[in-house]
Amino acid sequence: MEELVFRDADVVDGSGGPSYRADVVIDHGRIMSIVQEAAAAGCQRPKARRELDAEGLVLSPGFIDMHAHSDLALLGDPDHSAKAAQGVTLEVLGQDGLSYAPVDDRTLAEVRRAITGWNGPGDDLDFDWRSVGEYLDRLDEGVAVNAAYLVPQGTVRALAVGWEDREATPQELDRMRRLVAEGMEQGAVGMSSGLTYTPGMYAKDAELTELCRVVASYGGYYCPHHRSYGAGALQAYEEMVALTREAGCPLHLAHATMNFGVNKGRAPELLALLDDALDAGADISLDTYPYTPGCTTLVALLPSWASEGGPEEILKRLADEESAERIRHHLEVVGADGCHGVPVEWDTIEISGVANAALGDFVGRTVQESAELRGEAPWVTARRLLLDDGLGSTILQHVGHEENVRAIMRHRVHTGGSDGVLQGSKPHPRAYGTFPQYLGKYVRELGVLSLEECVARLTARPAARLRLPDRGLVREGYKADLVLFDPATVAAGSTFENPRVLPTGIPYVLIDGRFVIEDGRRTDVLAGRAVRRTP
Repeated sequence: MEELVFRDADVVDGSGGPSYRADVVIDHGRIMSIVQEAAAAGCQRPKARRELDAEGLVLSPGFIDMHAHSDLALLGDPDHSAKAAQGVTLEVLGQDGLSYAPVDDRTLAEVRRAITGWNGPGDDLDFDWRSVGEYLDRLDEGVAVNAAYLVPQGTVRALAVGWEDREATPQELDRMRRLVAEGMEQGAVGMSSGLTYTPGMYAKDAELTELCRVVASYGGYYCPHHRSYGAGALQAYEEMVALTREAGCPLHLAHATMNFGVNKGRAPELLALLDDALDAGADISLDTYPYTPGCTTLVALLPSWASEGGPEEILKRLADEESAERIRHHLEVVGADGCHGVPVEWDTIEISGVANAALGDFVGRTVQESAELRGEAPWVTARRLLLDDGLGSTILQHVGHEENVRAIMRHRVHTGGSDGVLQGSKPHPRAYGTFPQYLGKYVRELGVLSLEECVARLTARPAARLRLPDRGLVREGYKADLVLFDPATVAAGSTFENPRVLPTGIPYVLIDGRFVIEDGRRTDVLAGRAVRRTP
């Protein structure tokens, strides 16, 4: 007899088609049979060792977070309810061009320092891997949810070239090609870039094109955080479309937003650009989170020249009066490339977390507010925080526009991604709330998307981008990575004031047919594994 049957579930199967009532049978981690209500009339209903009454609940495929920053959290936090409780059954890691493989001892130390604000220092972890394959093997020891990995182009550049702002030599480019190829062979699903983060931002288009050719040869995709989401946003999108088309590489645009005052109401221009490329045969997808503020590190706002050489060189420049004044001028007057070409508005920059607990008073306040309390200029406050926190401060940027968020999420190639940074005492609520926020606010309350459309964007469409042949749909033979939620009550619990609150209305989540959320509570099951590229 099979293990489990969900009785009378409203199946939203991920295809975008209408829902239907059915009994769904699970055994050995897979969906064994689906008996629709009409077919069951007058015949014996399927039985199993356990029957769960799903009356009033929607059964859907597990949600796929196309942009996650859980690279260390999955290893250091076995519970990981921030994602599991949302119905996330797969996260895509290695984002924004910076992560922890492939590395050597030097590069690992540099990367750990550079992205402490994203992932924490990881002092409680044994960094016993160096290659992509070894990192994926660590995930295979058992984690809360499944994870796929993108080769981080910035880390690759740090390993082959360093943190200098210069073109790679032919030998260095060859090494980067080999590193990307090795990562893909070891199971990565594609490559990411952070083109407003060092050192990835120092790569010219020709270098990126060559690396994308390697990715394409393995059937992967390119996921860039492109060069601007502000003053040069449309040009940056155009650049990525042209670059990947030349390389013959599928393109997935990370957190595809149009932010800052210069882009208010301009989402239709982006969507027209994408539609033209799609109609001409381009292979493009994108992800967004259903919130207006962004989230990054405070140091990321600095101009790229100030970040050349890596974290220690940044700190030296900040400590030097002449260099610090030059940084201030670029930030406040010119518009630093790290701040997307827009002069910084300190009243939009809220400190969400600090590495040094002694600086906790800054958290929850904008830089402008803290400066006023201290009776000093905002740059003085920001500089002091950068130095005293060792570049570990995270921020929220209140620079988005609701009309852009809604327009982009309606687009035909849209998928969901949390961009969830789990560090800091007041992280962005998207880390705990993205997927129920879609289902509760944008489906039930606002009607921006139908339930069937929304589920497809969170399941089957990202599974197709990842080339996963047996995930993303409720189909016989598919992996039993499933979510049961109440469409009348599902909602994000996290807010900007209380960001670590779990969602409501998601009582059951299964990975590999095993309950990771049962009766609304996290079990001790670690059913997640590395999901490697399908050859």
